[in-house]
Amino acid sequence: MFSEFLKSFGLRKRCNVLLSPIAGKVIPLSEVNDQTFAAGLLGQGVAIEPTGNKVVAPSDSKIEAIFPTGHALALHTDEGLDVLIHVGLDTVKLDGKYFNVKASVGQTVKKGDVLIEFDREAIEREGFDVTAPILICNSVEFASIKGNVGDTVNELDQLITARER
Repeated sequence: MFSEFLKSFGLRKRCNVLLSPIAGKVIPLSEVNDQTFAAGLLGQGVAIEPTGNKVVAPSDSKIEAIFPTGHALALHTDEGLDVLIHVGLDTVKLDGKYFNVKASVGQTVKKGDVLIEFDREAIEREGFDVTAPILICNSVEFASIKGNVGDTVNELDQLITARER
């Protein structure tokens, strides 16, 4: 009850937690072999070196955009996070090969729904880096974005905490 009272005056900062849409090892964005992602130009977050072959909805969300090649999508979570999930680096050059999109733009999805299936091994055999940046594109609206760097996560494990201003 007291926390609700403080919150009504704006004295308690809220944290939004983003769950992992992909299983794998969490690395800092700065280690991504792509300057646009590494510099945080598209938003703050982390990257995942995937161990699985699918992307799931990290939260109840609305799909805002899906790249025609199926390698990336943007969603808006019910918690207010604008999230970009990008599977691999330069994978746009595959022109959709090895990607199977299971969602559509404008669709409302539930936490855990499969959004994209991809053939990680085939993508690697083609010579592409499968590292997947997970970005909070509206990160400027938050005081801090902290990822669980160094952890190995399963789908829907805690990945990023965004603390409100």
